[in-house]
Amino acid sequence: MTDAVSTPPLSAAETAKKPAGLDAGLWEQATPAQQQVLKRIAKQRARLHARAAARAQARTLRETPGAQRVSADAPLAERAAAFVRLHPVATAAAGAALMALGPRKLLRWAGIAWPWIVKLQQRRAR
Repeated sequence: MTDAVSTPPLSAAETAKKPAGLDAGLWEQATPAQQQVLKRIAKQRARLHARAAARAQARTLRETPGAQRVSADAPLAERAAAFVRLHPVATAAAGAALMALGPRKLLRWAGIAWPWIVKLQQRRAR
């Protein structure tokens, strides 16, 4: 029986190397032509496993609710709102710390931090 697809013969180094996940006894009993076929089968299995993993990952990302994902290019307010939804305990702890500081200190620190935040946003927009 002739092979419809002609494949170049394996070199000695390629013939000696057994593909991962293949039975060692089967590999050692196979002729060089059979080893070549077994290598192609192993490569195809690896491709199929990688494709299945990529599909599963894409499906998981599609099924993730929109609140779980935020674009890196989203406005600061939208990213902050997403952070609050994703990390309520951290937000509550930060809120408690801010309340402990008091309104006068908060306004003072906001006056210092706000120009810095605006400058960073302008750099990011460029």
